[in-house]
Amino acid sequence: MASFTLPPIHDNPDGGWGPSSSNIPEQFKFKDIPYAPYSKSDKLGRFADWNDTTGDTRQTAVGLPSTRDARGPNRSRRDGAQAFGSGTASAFAYFHVEDESSFSLVDNKAAPPRRGGGFIRGRATNRGGMSFSNRGVAQRGGRGGFNNRGGAQRGGRKGWRDWEKTNRTRESSVAISPQWTMLEEIEFHRLAKLKLEVDEPEDIDTYGRVFAYDKSYDRITTKTERPLQLVDRIKYNTTTSDDPVIQQLVSKNVANVYTTDAILSVLMCAPRSVNPWDIVILREGNNLYFDKRDGGPFDTVTVNENASDPPQDPAPPNPNNPAEKTAVPEPPSINSATSLSLEATYINQNFGFQSVQENIAADFAHSNPFYGPEETEPLASCGYRYRVFDLGITEDEDVKICIRTEVDAYVPGPGNPQEGHGLVTIRALNEFDPRAQGAGGAPDWRSKLDSQRGAVVATEMKNNSCKLAKWTVQSVLAGAELMKIGYISRGNPKDNTRHVILSTASMRPTDFAAQLNVSLANGWGIVRTITDLCMKMPEGKYVLIKDPNKSVIRLYAVPMTAFTTEDEEGEGDEGDEHESAA
Repeated sequence: MASFTLPPIHDNPDGGWGPSSSNIPEQFKFKDIPYAPYSKSDKLGRFADWNDTTGDTRQTAVGLPSTRDARGPNRSRRDGAQAFGSGTASAFAYFHVEDESSFSLVDNKAAPPRRGGGFIRGRATNRGGMSFSNRGVAQRGGRGGFNNRGGAQRGGRKGWRDWEKTNRTRESSVAISPQWTMLEEIEFHRLAKLKLEVDEPEDIDTYGRVFAYDKSYDRITTKTERPLQLVDRIKYNTTTSDDPVIQQLVSKNVANVYTTDAILSVLMCAPRSVNPWDIVILREGNNLYFDKRDGGPFDTVTVNENASDPPQDPAPPNPNNPAEKTAVPEPPSINSATSLSLEATYINQNFGFQSVQENIAADFAHSNPFYGPEETEPLASCGYRYRVFDLGITEDEDVKICIRTEVDAYVPGPGNPQEGHGLVTIRALNEFDPRAQGAGGAPDWRSKLDSQRGAVVATEMKNNSCKLAKWTVQSVLAGAELMKIGYISRGNPKDNTRHVILSTASMRPTDFAAQLNVSLANGWGIVRTITDLCMKMPEGKYVLIKDPNKSVIRLYAVPMTAFTTEDEEGEGDEGDEHESAA
C-alpha cells in the first residue's frame, strides 16, 4: 500500500489567512513593478495583426488606446467612452522598436467583388478659369472676362468610394491677428432661439433710378431659351461708413445703428451659413456701424453652400513638401468653389441688367449718391431706400437701426414706385454641371424645369438655403412686392463663358420666406443681441467672424488701424492680397 506524506504547512504567525510575507519566494512578490488599472476587455499585448492597415497597430500593440476607435474590443460600450484603464500606458506591454519599424504596408486595396462586373473610374482634366473685375466699390457687369479652356468633368456612380473623400478645412475669411482680443463666442443653436417682433419701418428718403421690368422674361421656357448678354453698366456696393447719405442721417440722429441690407441679411441668416464671413463693427459714441471689407465675402455670390458635398477649392501646396513647393500650380477648375462663386456673381449682375427696359424709368426723390461727376458710363437700374426699424422692446427704449436697402426694378402700374408700389428685386440661380462634384444632386434643368419645377426648386432650397434666405430677407427689408429669380445654365457644361436663360420665377418675398422657413423675428432677435453686446463695449473697432469650420461666431476687439489701407500695406502678403482683390 502506497504511503501518504502530509505536505509542509506554512503557518501564519500573524494569525491571518494565507501565507505570511516571509514565506513567499522573491520571484512572486512583484517587487518594483508599478500598478496599472485595467479592464478585463483590455488587450495586454499582441505580436501580429494581419487585419489592421490603418496605422494604429503600433499604438494598440503597446497598450495605448487606438485613435481610430476609442471603444476598444468591447462593442457594447457607448461610442466615445473611454475604457477603464485604457488611458494608462501598460507596464507589461512588449516593446520591439526594430521589429515594428521594419514592417511596411504592401497593399491596402479592397478585395475585388466575387460576382462579375466592376467600375472603371476616370477623369477628364480640361482646365479653365475666369476672372471677375471689381473696381473699388463699384461692381461692373459686362467687364468680367472669361479665359476658358474647357472644364472638368467627373464620372462614376453616385456615392462611389465616398469614404475616400477628405474633409478639407476652410480658411477664415480674414486672418486673425494675435493682437486681437476675443470678447464673445456664440453658438448657432443659441442664435436660433432668439426672437424679436419688429413693427413696420419708417421710410426716410429715396435715391436713384429704376427701370421697368421686362415681362417677356416671365414667358421664357426651356424650349425658348434666351442667351445671357453682357451689358456694360455700373452698380455700386459701397460700405456703410462711406455712404454720404448715411453720414447725413447720422448728423440728424435718426438712429443708433447703421448698416446695409446686404450686411444685415448675413447676420439675420447667420444660423444657415456654412462659409466663413466677417462684419466690421465700429462704435463711435452711441452709434454703431456695421461695415464690410472691400473684396470680402459680401462682394460675391456663393454656390451650393448648404449642399452635403459642396464645391471645393484645390488644396494649397504643402510648404513642407519640396516637390509641392517648387511645382507650378495648376489653373483652378471651372467647377471649383472660387470659380463658381465668380461665375454666379457675373450671372447675377448681367441678368439684372438685361431683364429691364431702359426706355421706361422711374426716378426716386434724389439722384444716385455714388455717381460722381467724373463718371461717364451708364448706371444700372438701382434704387436705394433708407428705412428705419425700431428694435426697442419697451416704449422707453430708443434702439433704432437705419438700413440702406436696394431694389432692382419696378413693374409699371398704379401707384408711385417711390412709395414702394411695384418694386422688384432680381436674382439668378445658376446650373453648372449636374455630374460635377458639388452639384448637390441637382436634376438636369433643361429636362425638369418645365415638367418638374417643384423638384428643381426643392433641390435649390436645400443646396442654397442660406443664399435664398439672404435674398428673401433683403427683399423684405427693401419693401419689394416681388422677387424675380432667373434659372440660368451654361450653354455647354464644359464652358463657363456662355450662358442661357431657361426660365424666370416670380414670387412674393413674404410667401417665399414662409416656404424657406425664414423667421424675420429670429433675425431681428440676432441683430438686437449683437447690438446690445457691442453697446456694452467701449468705443473702438470690432469684427464679428463666422468660424470657417464650426457653427459659431466670435467677436474680436481689433485696433482702429485694422482693415485700413495703411494697415494692409504694412502687413506684407496680406496687404498684397487686399490690393489684388481691389
